[in-house]
Amino acid sequence: MNYPVPQVWSFLTENGKLKQWFPELSLAELVEGGAVKFDMGDGSYEEMTLLEVKPSSVLEYTWDRDRVRFELYPTAEGCRLLLIEKITRITDHTPRDLAGWHVCLDVISALLDGRELESRKAEWEKRYAQYREAVSAIG
Repeated sequence: MNYPVPQVWSFLTENGKLKQWFPELSLAELVEGGAVKFDMGDGSYEEMTLLEVKPSSVLEYTWDRDRVRFELYPTAEGCRLLLIEKITRITDHTPRDLAGWHVCLDVISALLDGRELESRKAEWEKRYAQYREAVSAIG
């Protein structure tokens, strides 16, 4: 990404910016052991736990039985954003999650560029087909 680490980090950790690319998520407190809240849309929340927080470098939290980890590395052009999902068990939902995370990264990139994706749903459907195929090839 052609943006400095602090700018990209803010999209991962500041609730106002987080809502722009993943409206259901919010951070209660940015500390290890803190909560990441997922709004289920029915008035209830699922709480996930922040497992690792290294400011401007690492953000990792539980995701059901899995883990989601963001790593930021400074580069001459800005930074490299790496998303790692540690999957404990592949399910029918796995390709959906992977496609969703892919689109989330596309949205962050677009927001940093000052633009919007034409259709998140269309992007997700395209990615879902690719990930469904990839997961079935390994599973």
